[in-house]
Amino acid sequence: MFQNMGLYDRIIRVVVGLVLGGLYLGGVVEGTTAIVLFAIGLVMIATSAIGFCPAYLPFKITTKEK
Repeated sequence: MFQNMGLYDRIIRVVVGLVLGGLYLGGVVEGTTAIVLFAIGLVMIATSAIGFCPAYLPFKITTKEK
């Protein structure tokens, strides 16, 4: 699988993912909203780890430098 995410894109996703996870684990948000935000945070961290975002494919977007 090829990578379509650049360095800055990956860093931003990790930071946002950690913030969303922190909101959930810190009890700042509750209920269904907390679960959804935590899941989004996990997906952001996972896509950053592999460097591939499936949402970029239909639009042929890549943030990776050539």
